[in-house]
Amino acid sequence: MTSRNLVKLFWNTLLVGGVTTAIVGLFARWHVLQPYFVNFNIGEIISALIWLIVMGFLFSVISQMGFFAYLTIHRFGLGIFKSAALWNGIQLVLILFGLFDLVYLRYVNFAKPGESILLYFVPALLLLVVGLVVAWLKSKQTNREAFIPALFFMIVATLVEWVPVLRINSQNWLYSMLFALLACNAYQVLILHKLNKKSEQERQQRKSQSGNKAKNNKKMNKKPSI
Repeated sequence: MTSRNLVKLFWNTLLVGGVTTAIVGLFARWHVLQPYFVNFNIGEIISALIWLIVMGFLFSVISQMGFFAYLTIHRFGLGIFKSAALWNGIQLVLILFGLFDLVYLRYVNFAKPGESILLYFVPALLLLVVGLVVAWLKSKQTNREAFIPALFFMIVATLVEWVPVLRINSQNWLYSMLFALLACNAYQVLILHKLNKKSEQERQQRKSQSGNKAKNNKKMNKKPSI
C-alpha cells in the first residue's frame, strides 16, 4: 500500500470511530445527557459530543493497531503451518473459544445472584452476526479464502481490543466501544483490498510516467545526425 493510501486509511478510520462513538454514546448515555438537551444547554451538549468523538478517536486507534497486528500474525500463521486450510481451522477453534469465554467469563465474574445467563449471550450473538455479515461481504468482493480470516478478525481481534472495557464491565462504555470497534474493523477489512488495488494502479501509473519521461529525455539528448 502506498503511503498516501495508508494515511487515507488512518484518517477515514479515525472519522468512522469518532462518528460511531458520538452516535452510539448519545443513546448509551442518554440518562446522563438528557438534562442538557431538555434545558437546551448548548455548551454542555457540545462538550459532551467532543468528549465522545475524542473517545471514538481513541477506539479507532486501538482498532487500527489490532488490524495491523492481525495482518502480521496472519502472515506468520500461514508461514508456520504451511497450509491455509490448517491455519483457518485453528482460527475457527479460536473463534469458538473467544465467544465461549465472552459469555462464560462475564457471567461468572459479573452476574448477580439469580441473573439469567441468556443476557450474556447478547454481545456474543452481536459479534457473531456482524462478523458473519462482514466476512460474507469480504469473500464476495475478493475470494472464498478470505471468509475465515475476516471472521476471525471481526470476532477475536475485536474481543482483544474490547478487553479494557470488558474487565471493568462499564455499562456506559460497553456498547459504545463495541460498536466503534466493529465499525472501524469492518471498514478496514472491507476497504483494504480496494486500497491495495488502487496503490498498485498508482505504482503502475508512476512507472509508465517515469518510462515515458526517460524516453523523452533520451530523444532530447540524442545528437543531431548532421
